[in-house]
Amino acid sequence: MALWQTATCANWHVALDRYPAIIQAQQVNGLEELDAWYRTKLPELIAARSPAYITRNELERVTRWKMKRGVWRERNRQLVLSNETARVKQTSIEAFAAVPDPRKPVDILSRLAGVGPATSSAVLACVAPVLYPFFDELVAAQIPQLGKVAFTATYYQRYATKLRERAERLNGACQHRVWTSHELSQALWAASGGKAAHPEVGL
Repeated sequence: MALWQTATCANWHVALDRYPAIIQAQQVNGLEELDAWYRTKLPELIAARSPAYITRNELERVTRWKMKRGVWRERNRQLVLSNETARVKQTSIEAFAAVPDPRKPVDILSRLAGVGPATSSAVLACVAPVLYPFFDELVAAQIPQLGKVAFTATYYQRYATKLRERAERLNGACQHRVWTSHELSQALWAASGGKAAHPEVGL
């Protein structure tokens, strides 16, 4: 919890800057490429559409990114692929239209097969990173008073609220950067060392 409790902007900047190196240190085949696509390309692809939506193939790639960074569950990936392409498009249009409601977009995306709060948050972080940080257990473990991680919508709401509040406080202290709650989650994940430093994650 050392990073969480510091108000020193430089410490947060250093942690976020280390994120790509920590991704590389996981030594997971294909993760670096997926992560670069997720962070730089996917937000642009979604934003370029009117109305905004995510495709089924993109949703499957997000699912692979999430699992390569954490725990691989092939059944979940297959469930995501079982969704009809038109349903993924329409559901994501509806979810993105519900932003900035803190809960509705997560609940709407979670109607899709194989999609829960974590995958929903990964998608929404590409659309509105100020409001929807990616839901990761290594990040949650660093946030006081959240308790044992539960991949439920209710737990995610508490997690996201804590990160949004922390981002607001950090932005009050940092004059040269505006932080999003999603960037805070990336910094905290990097500070944890990722899955490579916690091989028991997900067990």
